[in-house]
Amino acid sequence: MTTHSTAQLIGGRSHQCDATATYTHEGRRAYVLLDGIGSDEDVQSWTRTTARRLARAAARNGALKGLQQIHAARAEEVAEQGPYGPDLPMAVAVVAVTEPGQPLQIAWCGDARAYLLPAPTSPARRLTTDHNMRQVLIDMDLKPGPYSRNRVTSYLGDTAVTAPLGSATATATGRLILASDGAYEPLEDADIEISDYLTGRPQKAARTLVEAAVTHGGQRADNATALVADLG
Repeated sequence: MTTHSTAQLIGGRSHQCDATATYTHEGRRAYVLLDGIGSDEDVQSWTRTTARRLARAAARNGALKGLQQIHAARAEEVAEQGPYGPDLPMAVAVVAVTEPGQPLQIAWCGDARAYLLPAPTSPARRLTTDHNMRQVLIDMDLKPGPYSRNRVTSYLGDTAVTAPLGSATATATGRLILASDGAYEPLEDADIEISDYLTGRPQKAARTLVEAAVTHGGQRADNATALVADLG
């Protein structure tokens, strides 16, 4: 039986710039989701390649160290371009790593999310905190504007010294969900729990989630991507 699956829909965008990847090294398995910033062929190609690189790095070194490695490499490339160089593709990212007998590791930058569904009838528990202006304003007890969530405060290659990289651990049981903002925001805006769409096998759950997100997103639907993995 398949224990993980990915589903993607392009929404109203010109290109699918979300990407997922998995990689296993000596029993340690990494699940990765990237959400490219922008919508063109360069972003699409770079995001797909970088998702695979991040999966390999995380499977070998752990979730946070793998993310730090790929983030630092991209930041170095950005610095080499200088302020007058061409814009390079960027992406937000979330990575989860499982290893026998060890807690689930999560690391992220930006607003890609990880959730854990402890049991089929349980609500999904979010494991990540968004790195965007909406969350910054909430943390300051200020009311965020309608577009504040669109400005991320951390991404792969971000050279700002204040750009955060998040990490967390959780019990490695239940169902893991990695989601781009296009897969959760439309449902969140409609006050719908994503767990309502996460029943059945991973393939069905991932497909049902992104279909619901794009339907609720309407004409302004973003790329919607979900990776669903049963951890045991």
